[in-house]
Formats: sequence, C-alpha cells, structure tokens
Amino acid sequence: MTFGRPGGQSRSRTGSSPAKRAGGRSGGGFGQEPPPGPSAETDREPDHESIARAIGLRMLAGAPRSRAELAAAMARKDVPSEVSDAVLDRFTEVGLLDDAEYARMLVRTRQGERGLARRAIGAELRRRGVDDEVAGEALGEVDDEDEERAARALVRRRLVATRGLDAQTRTRRIFAALGRRGYGGTLISRLVREELAAEGVEADDLDSGLDSL
Repeated sequence: MTFGRPGGQSRSRTGSSPAKRAGGRSGGGFGQEPPPGPSAETDREPDHESIARAIGLRMLAGAPRSRAELAAAMARKDVPSEVSDAVLDRFTEVGLLDDAEYARMLVRTRQGERGLARRAIGAELRRRGVDDEVAGEALGEVDDEDEERAARALVRRRLVATRGLDAQTRTRRIFAALGRRGYGGTLISRLVREELAAEGVEADDLDSGLDSL
C-alpha cells in the first residue's frame, strides 16, 4: 500500500510565488522600464559657424554678393555677429568674397547691358551695402563719354519705338525712360534735341515738346 503526502502534488503544480505575480507580463509591477530622459540632441547648442558657412556658400553659388548681403542673411538666421564676421573674413582670405571686384562687376553689367547712369548704379551699390569708397572707385571706370554714349543709344531706341507719335509724346516718354535709369534732365534734353533734329523734326515742334515737360 502506497502512502503519499496529502495535497503535495496539487501544490507543486498550481502554486506561484508572490514575486512572479508582481513581475508578470501585465507591466504594472517592478519590471516596468523608466521613462526616457531628455535627449542630448535636443540640449545641444546650434553650430552657428556651420550655419553661417552654409548660408554664405549657398548664396555665392547663385550669384556674386557683397559682404553686407551675406552678413544680413546670416543675421536673419540668428548667427552672432562675431561668428559671421569670422566666417566672412575667411571667405575674403580664400577669394570667395571681394567687394571691390563685386562693385566693378555690377558697374560693368548695369552700365553696359542696361544702360544705367552712374547715379542709378551708385544707388544700387549703396542698397547692397557696398562701402562708399569702394563704390566710388568702381564707378570711376565709367566716364562722361561712356555715359553719354549709353544715354544716346537709349534715346535712339525710344525714338524708333515711338515713331509716328507727336514730338511732345515722344519727348515725354524718352524723359521718363531715361530718368528711371538715373540720367539728368540737361543731358536728356540735349540728346533729344539732337536726335529729333536728325530725324528732321521742326524746331518749333521740338521746342514745344520740351517746354511741356
């Protein structure tokens, strides 16, 4: 006859310890992971030098720029002035930035391609932040003869475009077109007289057109 301990087998199969019940897969006990702390990436200060360098290189890749234009773009991205100054100094050292050459280029293109007067070109250089002395040296490459030649070419083109209109209307439109390009009234008046006279316009008609301005 075999004797066994009452209930022994039952307890070994169904019993579970309090530790197992507390740390089960329900996740509500001691086994739960703590929430993550702040990331080091979110606490890191922005790399202003890299930002400034990227802004400058991107802008210079599109077209020549003045130092002031690049500095203004960096300031809009909250780059400290001491950082932008250092980056721009480096750009100047390696030849990426040259306000004197930039001013000369702008004078050549504006005067040669668009026929602008020195006054209009000088105003654009100031808007772009080019130093007055640097701008003056670049504008010195255009003399009175260059300016008159460009103005005369504009007058002739406008006369061709307005042929068939009365002298007063033609003169008014020429003054408006050349005035927007920075030319003075004295030069415009003389060139209009000369070119209209070459077309055979009567002096009285010419004078009436100029007097109406």
